[in-house]
Amino acid sequence: MSCKLWTLLLVISLNGFCQVSFEEYYNGNKILIGEDLTYVVKYAFFRLGEVRIKVTEKTEIENVIVYKTVAYIDSYPDLPFVSIHQVYESYIDSSYFPLKFHANLISDDTTFVRYSFIKDSLIEMQKGKLNSTQLWLDSTQVVDKRLQDGLSILFYARMNFRKDKKIYVPCFVNEKEEYAKMNYFDKNEPIEIDALDYEIDCLRLNGETDFVSVYGLTGHFEGWFSNDTFSVPIIAKMQVMIGSVTLELIKWNEELWNPPHYMN
Repeated sequence: MSCKLWTLLLVISLNGFCQVSFEEYYNGNKILIGEDLTYVVKYAFFRLGEVRIKVTEKTEIENVIVYKTVAYIDSYPDLPFVSIHQVYESYIDSSYFPLKFHANLISDDTTFVRYSFIKDSLIEMQKGKLNSTQLWLDSTQVVDKRLQDGLSILFYARMNFRKDKKIYVPCFVNEKEEYAKMNYFDKNEPIEIDALDYEIDCLRLNGETDFVSVYGLTGHFEGWFSNDTFSVPIIAKMQVMIGSVTLELIKWNEELWNPPHYMN
């Protein structure tokens, strides 16, 4: 499995679409400091590895309050032919757009990607090797709107629930402006996972992208999110070149949150 296919698993993880402003999509959903979610990645009967997503702190960048979100992607040690270890960080503000994005692709020669969204009309970009001064990209790009990165889009998707609608989400991938399409559904659905002995009350999202990003996001995807103010991803399914892949929640911070019971 290529790095692009594997990193697709990070992102959960649209006729009449609209681009949504902050006032239109903000609905009081909450980002939970200390949130710590772990997902197993499944392909058919195989368990490929885990994705761990955390909200570590509330801090400031350029006098703007931001939430530091982190995602770890790790293949299991006994997985043949591939060893994937990647860390993503996105610093998102109260409107769920990023101010900074960092990605480290860990190997014997670790590479990195850095985006800065601090200036509304410019994105500063760097790519290179972490343990040297070598850069193969150090540039800026003019933009006319705020854009999501590969991790912040997950939190945007979560905080955009509570309405049955279809939207375009503007993204910045491979140093280009692109769009992800998302459909939200307001019908409650019962979802089962191995980690619990009861059905979880969930709402469904699906969508697609027409591009392949540096993080592997491509094609059709769907996910089920907890039907509460935190909209925690419970299960995600997506099509990749090797077939259908599933992410399933296996661990969370029980002192802060627990999945809501489905009541028929």
